[in-house]
Amino acid sequence: MAEIEKVHVLFVCLGNICRSPLAAGVFNHLVEQRGLAQHFLIDSAGTSSWHVGEPPDERGTEAALLAGFDISAQRARKITNEDFERFHYILAMDQTNIRSLRGRAPEQHQSKIDFLLNHSSSGVLEVPDPYYGGVSGFQECLSLIREGAEGLLETLLIKHFPSYR
Repeated sequence: MAEIEKVHVLFVCLGNICRSPLAAGVFNHLVEQRGLAQHFLIDSAGTSSWHVGEPPDERGTEAALLAGFDISAQRARKITNEDFERFHYILAMDQTNIRSLRGRAPEQHQSKIDFLLNHSSSGVLEVPDPYYGGVSGFQECLSLIREGAEGLLETLLIKHFPSYR
């Protein structure tokens, strides 16, 4: 794939207050650590509208701060039809999100949709929803997300910015 000026990456979960804000935060943190922020546009969205306008769950914000980055400025939003045009990569947290995205995405954008953890060597495909658990569930979720985000970044660097590896 040819080099492009800016790679647009969208992380998606159900309500956009737990997993996808964490994923966007982790990925943004990794990109900034590598000095590559100018090459990426990173966002998150939900497949439902339950929490539109709300900040990330406090337990996720706490887990992120403990890991060295802040997600508190993010606000939940629902995925839009324009997102399928705008983003090059749409990474879902679980099978329910994949089905929702595939059911909504136009045929020409189906290939953009993937599981985040397909970029991980964890052997796990889905990031479990930590919403009904405690802080430890968010920390476990964050650990899986970090591994997936690291693998995703390496994949994108190989594809789009080989000189940065």
